[in-house]
Amino acid sequence: MTLIAAADTLPGAKHWSMTLARNSRLKLTDLEGGANVGMLFFNPINLLERYNTPDTLKCQHTFKLTQGHCLYSDMGRIFCSIVADDFGWHDTVCGNSTKGSVAARWGASSYQADRNDRYQNGRDSFLIEAAKYGLGRRDLPANVNWFSKVTVANDGALALDVGAAKAGASVELRFEMDTLVLLHTCPHPLDASPSFPRKPVRYEIFDGPPASMDDPNRLSAAENGRGFENNRLYQFGCCEGMH
Repeated sequence: MTLIAAADTLPGAKHWSMTLARNSRLKLTDLEGGANVGMLFFNPINLLERYNTPDTLKCQHTFKLTQGHCLYSDMGRIFCSIVADDFGWHDTVCGNSTKGSVAARWGASSYQADRNDRYQNGRDSFLIEAAKYGLGRRDLPANVNWFSKVTVANDGALALDVGAAKAGASVELRFEMDTLVLLHTCPHPLDASPSFPRKPVRYEIFDGPPASMDDPNRLSAAENGRGFENNRLYQFGCCEGMH
């Protein structure tokens, strides 16, 4: 039986952050279908180390993220692995919605006028959370968008596949090193819903065993084996005995 350390439901257009320990799990569930969870990763010991989209994709020869993939830092280490996924295609190339893009699509909104019902955007949500750790605009790399499938047309145009949304879809991450996680539940930048979407997402945090030597994520790409080895050396040299 899995002992859940923390669990809650985040409404749409909200933001949060937390530090997850090595070997912990984070499970996200799209309760209604059509949710988007923007997420960024940082090394809490050295905040200059953060999520790297290009390395994550090129190391594993992929455009999408799904089970078996690892998410890399810009130091060649692995923040987390996707160990379970019944959605199957998560975006990490389209970035964030902004105040301007949200206003252009759904109209102007402000805290003064709408309070907690304002139309929040992904970029400002990340900045609010980042500021809690002394981070700012220059520190925001490209992010992951969980539960958002983005397709590419022959002419290179990107489109959000709204037909891929399904209620109850979940993705589970295993953290391979201590990781500061910033997240929001704001709309995907390509979302063209007629009204501002507010889709809730449930999160669950729990412990689990470390990756074995024959772990599927370790073996799914040659570079992943090297990434896990970089993590091992880092933990041995810098972090062993801190937990």
